[in-house]
Amino acid sequence: MNEPFQGFSKLTRQERYQKLLSTGVLSREEVEYLEHGGLKDLSLGEKFIENVIGYFQLPLGVATHFRIDGKDILIPMAVEETSIVAAASKTAKWIRESGFIQTRVDGHEIIGQIQIAVLHKYDLFSKVILEHKLRLIEMANREVAFGLVKRGGGVTDINVRVLDRPDGLKMGIVHVMVNSCDAMGANVINQVCEFLKEPIESLTGEKVTMCILSNLVTSKITKAEVVLEKVDPELAAKIEEASLFAEIDPYRAATNNKGVLNGIDPILIATGNDWRAVEAGVHAYAARKGAYSSLTRWFREGSRLVGRFEAPLIVGTVGGVTTLHPTAKMAMKILQVESANELSRIIAAVGLVQNLGALKALTTVGIIEGHMKLHIKNLTLGAGAEEKEIPYVQKRLEEILALRKRISLSNAIEVLRELRLQRSSKPDHETHHV
Repeated sequence: MNEPFQGFSKLTRQERYQKLLSTGVLSREEVEYLEHGGLKDLSLGEKFIENVIGYFQLPLGVATHFRIDGKDILIPMAVEETSIVAAASKTAKWIRESGFIQTRVDGHEIIGQIQIAVLHKYDLFSKVILEHKLRLIEMANREVAFGLVKRGGGVTDINVRVLDRPDGLKMGIVHVMVNSCDAMGANVINQVCEFLKEPIESLTGEKVTMCILSNLVTSKITKAEVVLEKVDPELAAKIEEASLFAEIDPYRAATNNKGVLNGIDPILIATGNDWRAVEAGVHAYAARKGAYSSLTRWFREGSRLVGRFEAPLIVGTVGGVTTLHPTAKMAMKILQVESANELSRIIAAVGLVQNLGALKALTTVGIIEGHMKLHIKNLTLGAGAEEKEIPYVQKRLEEILALRKRISLSNAIEVLRELRLQRSSKPDHETHHV
């Protein structure tokens, strides 16, 4: 099976740039932008936030070997944690060779909330809102969401909830359902809710106390599935048990889901999407049944291993940082996505793949050996190794890890100290080869 980015991790950075150029993923100008360290002009930062003093840069890498819904995709990931890009690529290669990834999005609408803190006529509240629902929808689409309507979206429905307060009174919540098309939709849905405040007060005689979108979007769920054929039965059983652990124990679920987000957050950051909003929705969804649980589930089907992920992943491909920041625009170009739904599906797939890689490592070599092998690079740099010293220090640390099954910065410092002592005790003509 032809794969243009086979062996990408073995290339030097300059060779990676050449591969991205030769395959048409990036232009010469974009490669030069990356070579020179990305964005330098602070004027764009001034447009995003207040009191700007600079940029905080994260490493930007690409995960390879992904084939999602039959399409080869290079995954841009902005992240600082060692092993995430490598683990995603390695696991994607395993799936590519032995199975497949498929995804879908169920639903279209995001949710805005209009709160009436204390209802005085709660028995009539729902009746009045629902009687005038169509008129409220028409007004909101005409006055506020007309841009979305032109693109096939807009306000689609209005629902009512009445909640019991701890003081014995009732709280009213109006849910405004909006199809935001390819935008994340936060601004427009907040505007729609603010617009509907006055008509609702007029219709019901109640006092609206707050208008805001919800990040728990149960009306639009992104799903991903990984199927692996002919998995070693012992490994499949271990992964199934590890998955069950995360399903029934919230302490394990929290770490399991963090591993899923190791695949999700770097893409959100790279594409300029609001990772805080997505994380809030994901965690709320994980606790929707009253106890915090896993976002993923792995189980055996005969000789197959099947994994599934589902959660609200509300992202945008137009507007905001995604459109304005040159690195985010470049990440979108690498992904070659045509819609917010497609981006959401890719993100879900990578989260599920990252989870599989973590579960495989945990149930085989263990987290220390699997993670620390890659963490050795950080320890080497943290000890203060110079460029020519790095290969030797890394090799010695790998030997220590294999022998002791654990490693720390103090080991790296000691190895570096010994190396420099050896070099200082030898003549110059011998040390330059060390």
